[in-house]
Amino acid sequence: MLRLSCLALLAALMAAPAAQAGTLPTAKLVRCGEGDCLLLRGGRSSAGAIVTVNGRAVAVEGGRGWKLRVPVATVRDWASPYARSLAVAVVDADGQVEQRETVRLPVGLLGHNTELAALVVRAR
Repeated sequence: MLRLSCLALLAALMAAPAAQAGTLPTAKLVRCGEGDCLLLRGGRSSAGAIVTVNGRAVAVEGGRGWKLRVPVATVRDWASPYARSLAVAVVDADGQVEQRETVRLPVGLLGHNTELAALVVRAR
């Protein structure tokens, strides 16, 4: 029984670094300067790990808990029209992907405005 408990404890300790490798990244629309930015936040196992957004390495703020502000215009350049998500990855110093997640964008962020020439409303 003691041996089984030790094995279970060892397995839990070995799994802990993978669980701490990073929290799931999130995206939120925030004001920055004169415009709007997308605030991305997440976690990584070490401050030396590289964060990529849609395959582009980005400079993030923070250590293990990182954040990044990206102007909405830049997000439009990085993503396809009408995209609903971004691919965020954390790559360690050896080039191994620690974490790869799809981050949902705020609803309608990359949609386009449709200008109406006329709007007809009828009462029934």
